[in-house]
Formats: sequence, C-alpha cells, structure tokens
Amino acid sequence: MRREVFALQLFFLALVHGALADQAARLLEFSRSRMEIQYDQEDKAVHVSRHVDHQLYMSPQDGLKEADKVSELPGQPGRADFDQYAGYVTVNATSGKALFYYFAEATQDPSTKPLVLWLNGGPGCSSLGDGAMLEIGPFFVNSDNKTLSINRYAWNNVANMLFLESPAGVGFSYSNTTSDYNNTGDRSTAADAYTFLTNWFEKFPEYKGRSFFITGESYGGHYIPQLANTILSNNNITSASIINLKGVAIGNAYLDDSTNMRATMDYYWTHALISKETHLAVQQNCSFNGTYMAQCRTVLAAAEAEKGVIDPYNIYAPLCWNASNPQRLHGSATDVDPCARFYIESYLNRPEVQRALHANTTGLKQRWSDCSEIINPDSWKDAPASMLPSIQRLISSGVSTWLYSGDTDAVCPVTSTLYSLDILDLPINSPWRAWYSDDNEVGGYVVGYKGLVFATVRGAGHMVPTYQPQRALTLFSSFLQGKLPPE
Repeated sequence: MRREVFALQLFFLALVHGALADQAARLLEFSRSRMEIQYDQEDKAVHVSRHVDHQLYMSPQDGLKEADKVSELPGQPGRADFDQYAGYVTVNATSGKALFYYFAEATQDPSTKPLVLWLNGGPGCSSLGDGAMLEIGPFFVNSDNKTLSINRYAWNNVANMLFLESPAGVGFSYSNTTSDYNNTGDRSTAADAYTFLTNWFEKFPEYKGRSFFITGESYGGHYIPQLANTILSNNNITSASIINLKGVAIGNAYLDDSTNMRATMDYYWTHALISKETHLAVQQNCSFNGTYMAQCRTVLAAAEAEKGVIDPYNIYAPLCWNASNPQRLHGSATDVDPCARFYIESYLNRPEVQRALHANTTGLKQRWSDCSEIINPDSWKDAPASMLPSIQRLISSGVSTWLYSGDTDAVCPVTSTLYSLDILDLPINSPWRAWYSDDNEVGGYVVGYKGLVFATVRGAGHMVPTYQPQRALTLFSSFLQGKLPPE
C-alpha cells in the first residue's frame, strides 16, 4: 500500500480516536505516528491464509486453571452466579511473551454453551477494558473507580466469554524482549492469538471440541478474519489441534482502506455533518483509488474541520469534559456515561484489582491503559489494504460470517460495510427487512446473503453493545443460533 494512502487514512483515525474518549495527547500521538508507516510490495496483497509452522509453542497447563480462578473482584456486587478466570498464557518462551485473558463462564449451564472469543481492535486497544468492562462483560466500573455494577445484558448470559488482550504490549499482555514491540503486525498478532488458543484449550480441556466463535469490532475487521483463517489452515494439518470454529461476527468492521474513507465522507454528507458544497468538492477531487493528490487532501481536511468537535464514534453522543464530575445525559441520544473509560483505567490500575485478576505479575513498567503506550506504530509490520478476500475465504469455507453496523458511527460507518458488500457481490437469500428486539422496537435491519448476514443496529455507535445493549444481545443470540434476528 502506498505510504500516502495509509497516512491519510490514519489521519482521520487519529482524529476520531482522540475525540472518542477525550483522552490525553498520548492516544492521539499513537494514531498520528502511524502516518509514517511504510509497507513493502508484499503488503499490497491480502494475507488470507496463514498457518503456524512446526515451531508452535506449547507448554504444560496441568493445574494452572484453578490458579487462574478469580474468587471475587474488588467492589463486586455480591457473589457471582458464574465462574470467572484471569491470567496469562505464554505464547513464546524464548522471548518471554505472554498474553493476558479474562474469562467469564456462562451464567447458566456453561457446559452446554458455546465458547466465544472477543477481540477489540485499535490496533493496540484492550479487549478487557473495552470489551469486558465497557461493552459486554458481566460488570461495569462505577464512577467512584472502586465498585462494580451488574451488566444486565452481558453476553455470558448466553455464552462462555473469553476476552484476550492482544498483541503483547496491550493492557496487561507483555514480552520480556523489547524488540517484540517493534516487530508487531497483523500476521504476528494472528499467529500469537492462535498459539494462545491452543495453549488455553490445554488449560481448559473441557472446552476442546466445543463450538467456537470469534467476535469483535473495528480493527477486529483485520484481527478476526486473519485469526479465523489461521485456525482453518491449521485445522488442515493433521498434527495440529482442531479448533471447532463455527462462525465470526464483526461490528463496524475496518475492512478496506479506500472504501472506508469514501464511505466516511458520504456518511458525513447524508447525516448533515458537512455541507453539500464540501461533499461535492470531495467527489470532484478525490478518486479513492489509492492516489490522494493535494487538492483531495485539502478538501478532506476541510470536511473534517466542517464536521466540528463531536464524537464520531457516536455522532449524537456527548463528550466527556470532566471525568471527576460525571453525569449521564438523559434525554439525549445515549444514556451512556462518556467518562466511563476513565473509571475503568483507574480501577484496573488498583493493586488489589490486579492481584484479584492475577495480572501484572512481573511488575510491568507501564500502567494499564485502554490503548497501548508501548507498541511502536512506526514498526507495525503488515496491514493488508483490504480484508475482503479474507472474508470471502471464510464464506467459501462454510464459516458463518456476520457483519453488523451501529448506524450512528462515522468511523467505520454503515456505508463502508455496504460498499464492501457491493464489492463482495453475494447473492441475496433473504431480502432486507426490519428486525425487532425484546422491547418490541425496531432493533435495526437485516439482509441475508449466500454465506453472509449483514445487520444494522438502530441507534448504536461504533461500540454497538455500549449504546444498545439489549439490541446487541438479541443480535448476538441470533448469531449463535444461526438464524436471522426476529421479525
């Protein structure tokens, strides 16, 4: 991929990430520094099949499961009605690379429920802080930074939920070899995640052969298809452990560079964030074919300026202006506390919380943060320009493939997924229709293609379960059951 294309794409990602949680300049700097990334010719191709070779690291896991059991989290509201575990799995003994996980078993009959892995994107952001504690885990952190509240719509109501902080350098995951942080990319992330899974199944052998699903969002549009294809490739090797992969579901997926940028500009216009004149200038000066000339850059920057200071992860949501004086803004488009990430960061850096989670056992130099402070984006080694061939391979392999989009997200907007579906050009099996959640409201819209389901979630932003937890749980339950969400 040409350097200028990726740089421009990440310029907009930097803006939206910085606005999302009103975080310090660190996260904005993280995104901006990725503008200097250069790729070799190989990275113009899409890596759809990667297998882990004979050097796959395996270590004995006997007795380690019970050591990872979490008796109770600090501030937890009473005794949990499910078992939870947390700890490390070594994925490379030579370099001392270990990935941190949190696992919440299903609240009822876990032995009969599927196993689901959740991956947040970034790249470099935490599935523990975002996925587990902000979106779909059993507990949320309260504004006192010390106590937890119950998530009524936690996904472990219907599945055994595994959250992985990946790659090493994210959250509590680490490597004892500093150079590992400067040699991270999509391929190494997929390989390490596969190594994690094969060892995790040794630690939890009762889950071997269990129906397995991978879910996530955002840059998970890269992580999830590549890990899924790694699993499929290794399942074809007789000496490899068989992982019973049944399906993948990706929310507001970042799938294709040029498509996503064009779709973002169109989303701005159709949602009255920019003027007709600016949108027309974008159409006249930008071809979105991999070449971004000076005039195009100028009008794209003008569009960003015209949009103003909003949270593009949910264009109707409030911003966090003062985390020490939190408030939920009832009557607005969302009832979500925009400062929630600050409470999570404070909570996960409490020593008693880390002890309960068996985290930070080696005394990491860095504090836990939502997005990595130590992975060097200058050295992110590979990021295919498009993941659509990888998605196509999953479809061809018979893996249940779902894409879903919160319709108030301007970062990886619903238009981007629709344009990607146009490229895939799949036959329609079930025409577009509304679907309903338990509140009898329209939850969104769904269309069934041959081998793929696409659904929108009405009133949801980039992190769908955060904004529409009930609708997200309905959609997730339908995905696990292999049927379209209810009419």
